[in-house]
Amino acid sequence: MNKKGLLIILSGPSGVGKGTIREKVMADSSLNLSYSVSLTTRKPRDGEKDGVDYFFVSNEEFEKRIQEGLLLEYTRFVKHSYGTPKDYVEKLRNEGKNVLLEIEVNGARQVMRAMRKDKPVSIFILPPSFDELERRIRGRCTECEAAIQERLKQARAECKLADQYEYRVINDTIEDCAAQIIRIIKTEIARHN
Repeated sequence: MNKKGLLIILSGPSGVGKGTIREKVMADSSLNLSYSVSLTTRKPRDGEKDGVDYFFVSNEEFEKRIQEGLLLEYTRFVKHSYGTPKDYVEKLRNEGKNVLLEIEVNGARQVMRAMRKDKPVSIFILPPSFDELERRIRGRCTECEAAIQERLKQARAECKLADQYEYRVINDTIEDCAAQIIRIIKTEIARHN
């Protein structure tokens, strides 16, 4: 019988490097990690596969899951809904996998509230400075000035919530940040066993 796996939340403001750090952390096979696939109401993009990139569902199915309490967290963004399916996460954890959720701050707060008894490991990634965060966001060259200013405003508000997380890690470099998060997860695995 497998011991139930951990639920690990990786969160932080837009532009802080969550996706890149997640990829580095997931590459460490000793952590026995599974990435939680989200549910979405948007249509698949070219190359995306149902059950791999997302679980693609109708608006009606998504609303039904909300009503039945089957999502750990959910949000609506640009006319589409996104959420974390509770049954999928629990299936992986019951198989002994440590499940990693890379989610935005509001979603992380929903999960932490919903799972007070089965407390997830919560990690907040901080930028080394707001100047550096702004440089990273501008470096993407994907948004207009108004969108950049909105992201920076939101990032300041989100960083004020960092002490609601068990761990806070500064992303000075991707390698150092990922190494710190790997150490945190290894410590939590040892504590859990």
